[in-house]
Amino acid sequence: MNVRTSTIEFRAQGNCDVVDITTRVADCIRSAEVQNGIVVIFVPGSTGGLTTVEYEPGLVKDLKEAFQRIAPQGPRYHHDDRWQDGNGHAHVRASLVGPSLAIPIVNGRMSLGTWQQVVFVDFDTRARLRELVVQMVE
Repeated sequence: MNVRTSTIEFRAQGNCDVVDITTRVADCIRSAEVQNGIVVIFVPGSTGGLTTVEYEPGLVKDLKEAFQRIAPQGPRYHHDDRWQDGNGHAHVRASLVGPSLAIPIVNGRMSLGTWQQVVFVDFDTRARLRELVVQMVE
């Protein structure tokens, strides 16, 4: 079993910013020359999440509105009582989505559906540099 590790860095805007990282993950797979195996993408942090979506403006807006309904920004969160940072909603949202995503690699490509892209969702309240760990197992 061969394991190769890479990272992806980018600036995210916070406040439910949805960033398409599909091409960057594919570039990691191509650079590692993995033909068949699995890629795992991981967020080292507790205010971001990874999922797949059809990355188009309407669905991105729907996703943001759904997060606002599920874990709204504004109400009191106990986390905010402790740290006074106002991002309790971000931690709850990230916990619901999860910090990692595993995708099969077949013939050097992720096994994604036609309209399926890999996205990072930044739930925090401020813009910042994000780094994801990309690990490929062959």
